[in-house]
Amino acid sequence: MPKKILLTLFLVFSLFSFSQNKKGHPFGELLLSERNLITYDKDSTANAVVLYERGDNYFKVIDNRIKLVKEYHVKIKILNKKGFDAGTIAINLYHNDDSHETLTDLKAITHNENIKTHLQSSKVFTKDLSERWKEKTFTFPNIKEGSILEYKYKQISPYIFNFNGWEFQSNIPKIYSEFNAKIPGNYIYNRVLKGFLKLDVNDATIKKSCFHIDGYSQSADCEVLKYAMKDIPAFNEQEEYMLAASNYKSKIEFELSEHRRFDDIIHKYTKSWKNVDKEFRTDKDFGKQLTKKNFFEKNVPADLFTSEKDTLERAKKIYSFIQNYFSWDGKNSSYGRARVKEAFNNKKGNAWEINMSLINLLNAAGIPSKMMLVSTRQNGLPKTTHPVMNDFNYILAKTNINGETYLLDATNKYMPFGSLPFKALNHYGRVMDFKNESSWEKITPKHGSREAVMGEIKFDTKTKKTRGTLRIIHSGYTGIEKHKEKEELSEEDYIDKIEEDISEDFVIVDYLFDKEKNTSLKTQEIIQFEIENSFKEKMVYLNPFFVKFFKSNPFLSEERNFPVDFGYKRRYTYLINIEVPKGYTVHELPESKNVKFGDNYGDFRFETQQNSDRIALSFDLSLKETHLEPENYTGLKELFKYVTNIQNNSLIIFKKTD
Repeated sequence: MPKKILLTLFLVFSLFSFSQNKKGHPFGELLLSERNLITYDKDSTANAVVLYERGDNYFKVIDNRIKLVKEYHVKIKILNKKGFDAGTIAINLYHNDDSHETLTDLKAITHNENIKTHLQSSKVFTKDLSERWKEKTFTFPNIKEGSILEYKYKQISPYIFNFNGWEFQSNIPKIYSEFNAKIPGNYIYNRVLKGFLKLDVNDATIKKSCFHIDGYSQSADCEVLKYAMKDIPAFNEQEEYMLAASNYKSKIEFELSEHRRFDDIIHKYTKSWKNVDKEFRTDKDFGKQLTKKNFFEKNVPADLFTSEKDTLERAKKIYSFIQNYFSWDGKNSSYGRARVKEAFNNKKGNAWEINMSLINLLNAAGIPSKMMLVSTRQNGLPKTTHPVMNDFNYILAKTNINGETYLLDATNKYMPFGSLPFKALNHYGRVMDFKNESSWEKITPKHGSREAVMGEIKFDTKTKKTRGTLRIIHSGYTGIEKHKEKEELSEEDYIDKIEEDISEDFVIVDYLFDKEKNTSLKTQEIIQFEIENSFKEKMVYLNPFFVKFFKSNPFLSEERNFPVDFGYKRRYTYLINIEVPKGYTVHELPESKNVKFGDNYGDFRFETQQNSDRIALSFDLSLKETHLEPENYTGLKELFKYVTNIQNNSLIIFKKTD
């Protein structure tokens, strides 16, 4: 379980202050320091940098309706051509059948020394993103290296719930970012600071009688907020082995908890799980969809319930039936749309409908099963403090058989009973028990993965060719993926892919996918191959790592302020026996290396042994932890430096004796 990264924002005054005036920077004016900035010292790799960013959020009565107003102003310095992408801007606007958000006062300027190029209104475009979202886009004119891009706008929203916060961190670094808000006291918001960066300004005051609505004698006091950070590093969303970036990006999130109207009516939006459990019991998208036992009993083969007396085997048979009966439409779906009868009749459905059908069928077979709400890895970790239904975008089936818990997902036809797809390995979920209380359940993979390569290599000194055999075994998660990959490609395309992945000199002369030794969690392949160009004058050169588990180090950042998450334990082994070519002696062998990582987090062992006319090479990398905190990053990075260096540079050289 990752360390908690949600910090409650207490209303305290910051001791730190900046030389920013209360109204911010005047639009269209640049500071001398902004003009003279050529490189950003705190990040030499930056292609662009935010010089200044400010947001002001407040509530205002417009056209006899309370609306949320968001004002935004930013200045971005383009440091080189790779930073030109920062000059294309997209602003999302929400709408429904009754009302919509509007964008006003949009202005944009490209500053090139003393020349200002203004954005023309005709160059702002609108497109529909979905049924509820539109997008306004524009690209700054006349962008050059050294340009400063400045724009501002005002967004007016009738949706009070869209007061949702501020992102301090983005994909480019920021020198200064400031968020301001003025919230009437009758609106109560939950708020959290996410990420690993700390606020430099955390300021909250109360302004008396600041918000008034005509027709009411009372005026509301306001909470006036100012949060700011400086020298904010870029967040690289392309980092390997991480959960959703939304878990770790530094930002403030607001969530409407309660609205106290001037007529003394109170609307509460934040609920307890006890309230949610009660509502979901009769909800048409939840509880009602899990009461279709009679429907499934009438519409599935009767032997699903009778052919297997053993409970586990009966559950496996039902799971297999759902897997093969349904086609997953590729949608995870979410709260608000699930119809299991309709999906069953169409033999097609989203993840919620397929797994709800599985739950219904297991219950009909006398195997008590419950729905488990989860969030996929890329959707972010759900909040545990209180229910936020938008946090969940997936469901699983949970059942307990003979004292063992099984989490099931029938959307993937290759996933064995009790295994979960990688996207669902997101630490925890909420089990909805409509007879008792719902509860959090830890998600623990039933297995890890192992990739093993074993081989023999011989040399034909007459034809100057290297020949060999590789036996490649994938088990666990990699075995499941290999089954899927084999099913989706023709054998010819699959073999071509293997050759391309290894090298242009590597030619497969025979291939066998050993079905007799394959299981749902394991595949075995046997490859006969030839290599040319190993013989050069009086030397033979060979890098025995034809299959490379890691062609490059996936951990290259100087530091990492968020966890590494592998999802499941992993092991990689490589065992090769090499026959010394006749008439040659061993001239050079790579050095052996043993590395232990952390407190039993992982280890790496590489050895070469020569025995008469044979060389035995062994490589073993074991990653024993699925989740590593940032303080372990340096050790992990160092471990993978050895791993990738040995795979890429382990050259064996033979020298001709005569």
